Amino acid sequence: MQDFLNACDMVVEEADTKSLATLLGMPPVSLLQRANANYDGAWFNVKHMYALLLHTQDMRPLSALAGEFGYSILKKDQPAALGIHEALGRATLEFAEVTVETHAAMADGRVDQVERARILKEIAHAEEALAQLKASIKVA
Repeated sequence: MQDFLNACDMVVEEADTKSLATLLGMPPVSLLQRANANYDGAWFNVKHMYALLLHTQDMRPLSALAGEFGYSILKKDQPAALGIHEALGRATLEFAEVTVETHAAMADGRVDQVERARILKEIAHAEEALAQLKASIKVA
């Protein structure tokens, strides 16, 4: 919990506290008290944390909170949307390449380390193509 409070404290101190407090709808002194990791009465509710992340775009508090539970956060870039037919064609091609690689690897009845790496690489390409298809469908 201390890492999370320290991260919130650092973000508030590094930001323009006065304008950040205005955006959060509280006096600057209240914001500094709530974010102070060394103050026993410090507390941030979910709305405050959301607003802090939204207005500062600094994800250190979220990362620290996730770390407390054994998780880590990773920013995921959204794929660019294509035309639906083009995106579907790409996804189909990538899935076909997974199929070809897997059948070629299984020709001798087993999958060795090199073949496994090739199959996993093709699966990653197929996952990217499916994500792009999903993005294309969302904007259609």
